[in-house]
Amino acid sequence: MIISRKRGALGFVAALILAVPLADAGTPAVAAAPADTGTPAVAAGPADSAAPAVAAAPACTAPTPSSTQPGYLVADPDCDLNGAPFVPLTDSTGAPLSSVHTGIRAGAAYRIEVPLHWNGELVVFAHGYRGTGRTVFVDNPTLRAYYVARGFAWAASSFATNGYDVGQGVRDSYAMIGLFRQVTGRSASGVLMSGESMGGQVTAVTIEKHPSSFLGAMPYCGVLGDTRLFDFYLEANVTAAALAGVHIDFPLQPSADYPNLWRTQVSRILPALGLRAGAPPNLTAAGRTWSAVLERDTGGVRPGFDSSFAFWNAVRSTAPLDDLPFLFGLYPGLTGGTENIAVGNVAGNRFTRYRSTDRRRPTAAERRLNAQVLRVRRTATADPGLSGVPRVDGRPPVPVLSLHDIGDLFVPFSMEQAYAQRAAANHRSRLFVSRAIRGVGHCDFTQPELRTAFDDLVNWVRTGQRPGGDAILDRRAVADPAFGCRYTVGVRAAFVAPACPG
Repeated sequence: MIISRKRGALGFVAALILAVPLADAGTPAVAAAPADTGTPAVAAGPADSAAPAVAAAPACTAPTPSSTQPGYLVADPDCDLNGAPFVPLTDSTGAPLSSVHTGIRAGAAYRIEVPLHWNGELVVFAHGYRGTGRTVFVDNPTLRAYYVARGFAWAASSFATNGYDVGQGVRDSYAMIGLFRQVTGRSASGVLMSGESMGGQVTAVTIEKHPSSFLGAMPYCGVLGDTRLFDFYLEANVTAAALAGVHIDFPLQPSADYPNLWRTQVSRILPALGLRAGAPPNLTAAGRTWSAVLERDTGGVRPGFDSSFAFWNAVRSTAPLDDLPFLFGLYPGLTGGTENIAVGNVAGNRFTRYRSTDRRRPTAAERRLNAQVLRVRRTATADPGLSGVPRVDGRPPVPVLSLHDIGDLFVPFSMEQAYAQRAAANHRSRLFVSRAIRGVGHCDFTQPELRTAFDDLVNWVRTGQRPGGDAILDRRAVADPAFGCRYTVGVRAAFVAPACPG
């Protein structure tokens, strides 16, 4: 069943939504950059200034029970969770620049916005990870105003589930193409795919599963290495424990009290490394070695890593382990390595060799670390379909332009390198461009960075002219003090590195 509304120049048609209490939406502790909901910087032409006034903002209603997911609620797509209404963008006179459509389809809320001067093209946007709460909600893409200003329509889904359910994200995002045609009565002449964080993996998988449906893609801060993200969470914790001399285990079926046991083990690891939840690190020798290991495990020696390491170890993790530094609350052993979605453990490190230096041969300390670290065997791999954690093959069928903060330790920069390596192995390097951004946050991008990337992707799709990017697989280029300067716009105070030339 589809519950649909349209608002804008043609007014607003309300639909009945059942009144039920709002449940926990499961928003992660480290949020993506807020969506740009302001008025786009475009002047209104005669047609815009003559447009009728926007209808009154809709009254927010309580979430409705999902028609497809027992126990789930679907938040009102007409309003953000903070109560702000979703209404068309307007020009400086208050006249609408777009029409908007909202509704609920197959247990997922959706939003669609079409500029009054539509260029015929559509951007499908996939949101990031939203925790494991039982209320799904849809919101606006970061580039909402820019899409409208450039004449692009956009569509976004809440997905019918939360959690790390990339497969559901792929199904619901792809369905937006047909839903757009059904709701608006018009077909897009071309479709671009974009997504942030987990939505970056949704983007990569969607274009591989439906190669003829898209012209190009723009993931950012994306999980482009599928299960290698969870390998990193495993590796960060087992190397910390080994360097601290603390014995830990990895239960494939953790008991209900395992989080408390893990908390006790981490309370012994932290002082050995010089860490304390919610405070800047005061590293011991073991802590400095751990930092060096993480740097190489997340993309290699690069500018600003010390500030990144300090930032992420001062950030508290997500509930219920929010008394621990961020990465320690992500230990895959807490879920048996299933990530609450896969049948089996998706994280493994049996053959990983950890390095804290760049010497040609491992040092005695590195050999000792590799002998002492807990080894975990994966029992599930990235899924070739849409179950578990879907596999990203690295076979882009269309141009892909991606951005990533080089100091991100939630979804590390190495995700870009994993995709670049796979694309190269599949002889698709010409279809992938990656841009390094000098920041320590997750999805911490400025509007100019995202807008330039989107414009360059559109130009690439239309002209075939491949835009510039960074040499992310060149170790020397990555280690250069100026790495990331070319496409970074603005300065992040938390990112501490030599200033960019000029």
